[in-house]
Amino acid sequence: MQRVKASARVRFRADDSVTRLDGLFQSGSAKIRLPKVYDTARTAVLINTAGGLTGGDTIAYEVGVGADAHAIVTSQAAERAYRSPGGSAKMTSRLTVEAGAQLEWLPQETILFNESSLTRSLTADLFSDARLLALETVVLGRKAMGEEINSVFFRDSWRIRRDGKLIFADDVRFDGDPARYLSGPATAGQGHVVATFADCALDAEDRLQKARACLSALPRKSIRTAVSAWNGLLVARFVSNDGRDLRNALTTFLTGYRSADLPRVWTC
Repeated sequence: MQRVKASARVRFRADDSVTRLDGLFQSGSAKIRLPKVYDTARTAVLINTAGGLTGGDTIAYEVGVGADAHAIVTSQAAERAYRSPGGSAKMTSRLTVEAGAQLEWLPQETILFNESSLTRSLTADLFSDARLLALETVVLGRKAMGEEINSVFFRDSWRIRRDGKLIFADDVRFDGDPARYLSGPATAGQGHVVATFADCALDAEDRLQKARACLSALPRKSIRTAVSAWNGLLVARFVSNDGRDLRNALTTFLTGYRSADLPRVWTC
């Protein structure tokens, strides 16, 4: 059976205080588009033209942001992990942010279908005072479509380093029936949509009160949230029973926290 073997790379640099494209490569079903934007940072949109991933597929993205540049990377649509006929799909993202630069990694959600298998990793190398804002969202089946998930494998690994020193490590593993391992109050309290947001900046702790104020504006009945800040990191977690509710909550939070609208593909 034909399998996805895809990769794409994009790099930005600052030229006279203007962020410009510095390199672009794409292979297989991994594509990158650079829409014209006039009211926000230079934006790259990731596209998987295969329409999703299944066992044996591999897709890899690399993003580099040169010194003093500012870029946003998002995705055209939700990524989908479909039923696996054998093995696990692999998705890797490697980010490099140089001194004085800022990267906003804001892909749309990843949807896990019944009997899917996906191994995903995000590795980021930050230098000096670089800033990274990173978001990842996982949806276990689409409630509005009546989908039920009784078996899934998902492993997600984050490793973020500043000047070679590990500053954030996070690992999540789902294996089997989500109702079993997400039902406890220390996990997701029966929620099936989860998101993690991290602001990695030397002054991230100074934005803790702003983050809490943005979270307080979210509907408490459908969204559960928490945020902490320490050692140049701010991390927020989101849990919901409804994908649309969480997407709306993330839109509200990210718009308020960043003081800027999200990329237009989020609302297309």
